[in-house]
Amino acid sequence: MAQNVTAPMVGKIVDIKVKVGDRVQEDDEVAVLEAMKMEMPIVAPISGVVKEIRVSVGQTCETDMVMMVIE
Repeated sequence: MAQNVTAPMVGKIVDIKVKVGDRVQEDDEVAVLEAMKMEMPIVAPISGVVKEIRVSVGQTCETDMVMMVIE
C-alpha cells in the first residue's frame, strides 16, 4: 500500500536524498526541508520503494503538501 511523505511545515526543499525506484527503510532520510533557518530531515514513514517525487530542490512547500510517494 502506498503512503505519502508530507511536509511537516512550510519551508524550502534544500536536498532530495532519493530518486524514483530507490528502496528505503522506515525512518531513512529522504529529503531535507529548511524552515525558520533550520534544516529538518524528512524521513520515510514506511519501508518500500520510492514511486513518485513531487518536489524539486529550491521549491517551497506548504504544510501537509505531498512531497513523494513510497509503496
